[in-house]
Amino acid sequence: MTSKYKIISDILGDSYQVSGERLFHCPYCKHHKRKLSINIDKNVYKCWICDTNGRNLRRIVRRFGTFKHLQEWDTISGRIDINDFDNLFREEEKSTEIEQIIKLPEDFISLANNDLPKSSRWPLRYLKHRGVTKKDVLKWKIGYCDSGPYAGRIIIPSFNMDGHVNYYIARTYDNSWPRYKNPPASRNVAFNELYIDWNKDLVIVEGVFDAIIAGNSVPILGSTLRPSSQLVRKIIYNDTPVYLALDQDAQQKENKIIKTLLQYDIELYKIDVSGYEDVGEMSKEEFSKRKENAYFISQEDYLLTAAINTI
Repeated sequence: MTSKYKIISDILGDSYQVSGERLFHCPYCKHHKRKLSINIDKNVYKCWICDTNGRNLRRIVRRFGTFKHLQEWDTISGRIDINDFDNLFREEEKSTEIEQIIKLPEDFISLANNDLPKSSRWPLRYLKHRGVTKKDVLKWKIGYCDSGPYAGRIIIPSFNMDGHVNYYIARTYDNSWPRYKNPPASRNVAFNELYIDWNKDLVIVEGVFDAIIAGNSVPILGSTLRPSSQLVRKIIYNDTPVYLALDQDAQQKENKIIKTLLQYDIELYKIDVSGYEDVGEMSKEEFSKRKENAYFISQEDYLLTAAINTI
């Protein structure tokens, strides 16, 4: 039994071997039989009862083990500086002390209301054209402005975990320029965190209309994702598997994000968006199919791609 198996056994208890795998009690569904299959060589796990699965055993160690277990695991892996990891969460604790809260534009009109003014027909027509349903409008609390500095723009608010607005996207629906007009606030937020389930697969997309199509997802609000950003810290803290679905012309941005997430052993996949300008052009059914066919990105895959791109 390898050292990594000893760590897993210390966390999950006794197991027995079947072919090249070992079966443990599942800490997720707590089934009375040993149905969690772990393969240390392939770095994968799967519960045959609750279907919890993943391609990074470190998630189990981090979630159910002690800090000592995590240190031992990282020492064996030799891939992450645990002190840097610990400092990252100290920064997370500090950042929660200063929670950004802003106000929506004074001229904001909610499209989630039943009684809407005549001016709502144009933003509603635009949203329908983008594949946004009434259910999406209600969930995302979408509105618009027909006057003031944001006149002629769809407003999509971002809510923090307490339900307060911490940012919003203002996108033109009448062909005015620029297409997007950012509020005078920091973009360092996990957009619409109120609706994010960190325990499920999280899709990182380019824009907010992509996020509406992608389900449990979040748009990036800048040119890249820094390790110190709130979004990256929350992904690492919650051991959230990530699916990347960025625009086809964002290869350089995508590579930087992959590098950032892999250095913290995040379980990472890439979704093929070819044939479409972005995820927002897809139907939800088409996106779901592509997500099912996403491919796993390993450290080796990233290094190979980086080497090819330098040739």
